[in-house]
Amino acid sequence: MHPIIVGGQGRLNIQMGFTHYDLGYQSRGTVVEVSLSGSAANVRLLDSSDFQHYRSGRRHSYYGGLIRRSPAHLAIPHSGHWHVTVDMQGLRRTTRSSIRLIPQASLSPLPEYSPRPLTRLVQPVIPEAPTGEHHHDELGVYDVFISHATEDKDEVVRPLANALVAEDLRVWYDEFELRIGDSLRRKIDSGLARSRFGIVVLSHSFFAKNWPQYELDGLVTREMTGQQVILPLWHRITKSEVMAQSPSLADKVARSTSDFTIAEIAKEIADVIKNPR
Repeated sequence: MHPIIVGGQGRLNIQMGFTHYDLGYQSRGTVVEVSLSGSAANVRLLDSSDFQHYRSGRRHSYYGGLIRRSPAHLAIPHSGHWHVTVDMQGLRRTTRSSIRLIPQASLSPLPEYSPRPLTRLVQPVIPEAPTGEHHHDELGVYDVFISHATEDKDEVVRPLANALVAEDLRVWYDEFELRIGDSLRRKIDSGLARSRFGIVVLSHSFFAKNWPQYELDGLVTREMTGQQVILPLWHRITKSEVMAQSPSLADKVARSTSDFTIAEIAKEIADVIKNPR
């Protein structure tokens, strides 16, 4: 059996000026081989959340950088849904690109054309940065984690998540982060540990579910250090009803969806996160 899985051609986004390859779900260790025909180009390997940020011109994390030699290889750092983009930002001339995927099981022996071991990532576009660096000002850190019940997604949580992204915040939201086959507990634990704040959408459905309670317990544990972590949002629930479930949460200043729009709530949350007291 031939060890190489050939990837399709990318789609050129003329308006945004980049070529996009949607890799779908890929396992950790799979290598993306990028071939260029023409001049050097910027190549980024991004998960779905960071691809949305990149496409919108916002701050994002990525693996990769300026490709001068072809082919180059980028290793998938963890299983999930991945994207590759190729652009000429800050560069002259033009280039054509193609990709193919090399499963981890096919990495030995290494192809003779490999300019470096396939488990290394290409040199980034940041001067003097080490090969394989994951580019983000705060490595893997989310500004906010959204804890909620599934029943509140359509009316509140999904619009709120998108509004927060529009405020240039890095958001851990399950629809952005979870992919088929992921360990729910591990992904949630990772998101909780790597998020600066946690929005808790309190509702009758929230208090009736186990997973939101699990997430809340993790945020409360972090607040035991004296930090302000929890940002409560009340949805179709009164203060007395919250008090009956959690007196400590009822004591916190909160915003209610009955008094404020999603856009207003997102703007206030962004201000709290960007300008902490």
